[in-house]
Amino acid sequence: MKPTIKDVAKLAGVSFKTVSRVINNEPSVGDALKEKVWKAVKELNYQPNLSARHLRGASSFIGFIYDNPNSHYVIGMQHGILEECHRQGFELVIHPCDANSNTITDELAAMVERGQLAGLVLTPPVSESPQIVAELNQRGIKFVRILSGSQAPDDLSPCVVVDDRNAAREITQYLIDLGHTRIGFLSGDLVHASSGERESGYRQAMLDNQLPLDEALVVQGQYAFESGVQRTQELLKLPQPPTAIFACNDEIAAGTLFAARLQGVDVPNELSIVGFEDSPFSRQTWPKLTTAQQPNSKIAASATALLIQSTRTTRKGEIPDAEIENAFHPELIIRDSTAQYR
Repeated sequence: MKPTIKDVAKLAGVSFKTVSRVINNEPSVGDALKEKVWKAVKELNYQPNLSARHLRGASSFIGFIYDNPNSHYVIGMQHGILEECHRQGFELVIHPCDANSNTITDELAAMVERGQLAGLVLTPPVSESPQIVAELNQRGIKFVRILSGSQAPDDLSPCVVVDDRNAAREITQYLIDLGHTRIGFLSGDLVHASSGERESGYRQAMLDNQLPLDEALVVQGQYAFESGVQRTQELLKLPQPPTAIFACNDEIAAGTLFAARLQGVDVPNELSIVGFEDSPFSRQTWPKLTTAQQPNSKIAASATALLIQSTRTTRKGEIPDAEIENAFHPELIIRDSTAQYR
């Protein structure tokens, strides 16, 4: 027989109502009791009854909304959301979409109603659209946004922010400290705010070090391997090619490395390359890529926890939930694709 909530309560030495409050992440239960209950849940392999929750009028489903061709990014986000959903007794609905669609809000609203969703986790560029945010709020749909920035831009919804700008500034400073002064920058799609934030960080580091910035070294493009190949070939044809290239993500950086190989350029002795995000691309190349570690699974898990928290009403006198991490700073990881300028 499957274990019941009463079995969990008996093993933990608490009432079944306490078990219910813990599983539903209500803020009225202290940490010590939570630990006892979750220990019993794990020991018994207890699974909350989702259909019973629906009968009580509380949704057990969360939607993950994305418009991103980068499969590694999407999978990382998916893993983080799933982990938090399973921890708190929720299920996940995954919904790819077109952020530029004229009917995107109707599409999301229909999805929420059809699936009886508790709320949505929005990722860029959907999360960065003022129109989508405003219309979802007007319809009373709960959501949390994952955004590029050092802080939430407003109080229209819970947010998890990723400090791309300062991370990019630190990456560029690292290259400057290696002696590089002609540093190329390969942007991602401009529809993503992260592209502009990372370019701003790059430009700030060059300015801080009073280095001239040759605009020919800053090339717009897409978050794609092929885009990295094509734009690197253009940079290497310049009369004064760069000695280092900062690619806006690891997929672009892998394309940069491939283009350098095609032209017989030694990496890192003739050209240093850095990426961003620490995706599998950065570890599957040779040499392995220096990059900035962006913990997508943790970011997504925090966003999911914030969403679940926002769907629950905090009653007067209850103990508030523990603070959820809502700001992340990608950290530089030095590997073999960068070297001192000679």
